[in-house]
Amino acid sequence: MTDPYLWLEEVTSERALDWARAHNSVVHARFADSDRFRDLERRILEMLDTDTKIAYPARRGPWLYNFWRDAEHPRGLWRRTTFAEYAEDAPDWDVLIDLDAVAADEDENWVWGGATVLRPEQSRALISLSRGGADAKVVREFDLERRVFIDPADGGFFLPEAKSEIRWIDIDSVYVGTDFGPGSMTDSGYPRIAKRWQRGTPLAEASTVFEGESGDVAVSAGYDRTPGYERHYVGRATDFFNEEVYLLEDDGTLRHLDIPSDASESWYKDWLLVRLKSPWEVGGASYPAGALLATGFEKFLSGARDFEVLFTPDAHTSLHGYGWTENHLLLITLEDVQTKLYVLTPAPDGWRREPLADTPPMATTSVLNLDPLESGDEFMLNTSGFTTPATLLAGSVGGRTERLKQEPGFFDADGVETEQFFATSDDGTQVPYFVIRHRDRKGVPGPTVMSGYGGFEISRTPAYSGASGMGWLERGGTWVMTNIRGGGEYGPQWHTSVQKANRHKVYEDFSSIAKDLVARGITTADQLGAVGGSNGGLLMGVMLTRYPELFGAIVCQVPLLDMKRYHLLLAGASWMAEYGDPDKPEEWEYIGKYSPYQNARADRTYPPILLTTSTRDDRVHPGHARKMAALLEEQGHECWYHENIEGGHGGAADNKQSAFQAALIYEFFNQMLIERRA
Repeated sequence: MTDPYLWLEEVTSERALDWARAHNSVVHARFADSDRFRDLERRILEMLDTDTKIAYPARRGPWLYNFWRDAEHPRGLWRRTTFAEYAEDAPDWDVLIDLDAVAADEDENWVWGGATVLRPEQSRALISLSRGGADAKVVREFDLERRVFIDPADGGFFLPEAKSEIRWIDIDSVYVGTDFGPGSMTDSGYPRIAKRWQRGTPLAEASTVFEGESGDVAVSAGYDRTPGYERHYVGRATDFFNEEVYLLEDDGTLRHLDIPSDASESWYKDWLLVRLKSPWEVGGASYPAGALLATGFEKFLSGARDFEVLFTPDAHTSLHGYGWTENHLLLITLEDVQTKLYVLTPAPDGWRREPLADTPPMATTSVLNLDPLESGDEFMLNTSGFTTPATLLAGSVGGRTERLKQEPGFFDADGVETEQFFATSDDGTQVPYFVIRHRDRKGVPGPTVMSGYGGFEISRTPAYSGASGMGWLERGGTWVMTNIRGGGEYGPQWHTSVQKANRHKVYEDFSSIAKDLVARGITTADQLGAVGGSNGGLLMGVMLTRYPELFGAIVCQVPLLDMKRYHLLLAGASWMAEYGDPDKPEEWEYIGKYSPYQNARADRTYPPILLTTSTRDDRVHPGHARKMAALLEEQGHECWYHENIEGGHGGAADNKQSAFQAALIYEFFNQMLIERRA
């Protein structure tokens, strides 16, 4: 059947943009033209711009780097300071790049995309900038001593706008993957070829070190500069979850690391670590999915397959992350979605395991700024909960941990409590979720918003959100964060068990939590809202078309919705390992049963929905949201649509846009779930 709204996939056509602007004006008039909206937007913007929030650093030896936005610098400052200075109440920051000044001088809508600093010298950096917040970026070399971008005519590294990969080898050479011309990018729009590029030579003359296939997701190359353990390597991501890794020898030959392609490997000095995503039988032993294994790197390369098991998952516990200090390995685990930290120390008689630090309940503690080559056994910890603002601590293994920074609270959390519940999904699986509400709301069903994601093994853990506090909790609403399958909260099986043909279980989990919230008396169906973005936007589309009776309102952000064409749009081809290939009849058989765009019906009653996206989103095509809005309107459903002309996949390019987007969501829910039900 012909799609009547294909023209809305023409991202920057005037017809499509005029359509978007017309819908924006309607949304502005309905939701953004009131004192209440403006007051909330102002409070959120003040929170985002305030200098009382933590300036999170990235440690590189003696320097702490930070990218900072505030009211005076909406595009941002890239800056650095020393650890001793950072510990002061008002650190003296050395500003390296004022992006507002750069954008003004060059008359470009630059959005910061990140910096890669050359080590150990820290005299140069590769700076990524995007126009309007897109994934495609321009890469420019920056001189940290002279504080200037180096002109390509003077030998500076420069890449035009593309989805590129570039990594330092030394001051005069880099590994690069970019758009070298026809055939150099994969079907997913990422580099297919990795090259070594020498300073002072044209990019066209860079030497190829590896080529993948057009059907791969991406190819990359890198260099481990650990003194005495220098290693060159390349990676070939055959799909979103599988990668072949090779050591690149001096003569250009490749040495394959013979581990499962869906495993995550890393190395540090003599050690090779392997985190499994599926069971592995090797060397006469069997290891479960979710385990972390260790072995000697050189022994492994010589053919030995003897591993020590550093972590084994159980029904309640998974490995959330890990990283090296100079002499220790730090583990971050989740026990029923709550953080526990451990330190492992290799010794001749095996690995010793001890607790690293106490972690509060109903909160998330993450480990930051491990720099084993230049900062010894030092680390930082960041802790926050739904009602507890972030605290940044610094310590060293075996020593004391001291508080560095503490964020203030941005909303009135007095009396607001966090609880954890479990819902029973359709197949009997127990699925956890957190409920955040004022204690006075207990026993009284009230307006509630539940959020979800459910994909790509991305875990959702407790974290402070001043915006939801100001926009929803202070107004008497209840906030719910779900931990549905598709994420990684219980290890890789929590994700792999619902890929492709089992995708329906993700939606059954979320709908089961919605029913559980009503059964517990927390809310009622007409007072229950749901919000999600990207893959979570697909989740929202399925809730709308498959479970409309469970919800009073839905917000669907930067979503996938047309699953018949998703693999043909921008980066969509890279996600076929998650969802399946709609061009294969046997896979479209199950995709087609839930694809929201194909399952919208005029004869069903849907809750009101707000669809949001960004013109500059070059990851999930804005055509998904555009076409769905047009179809729902044609069918007579209550649908609202807003498109940010900038913003990329995050939906916003600066703090002002972020504040508007957040205030819009809570105003929509306020009108749909509170005022409409009054």
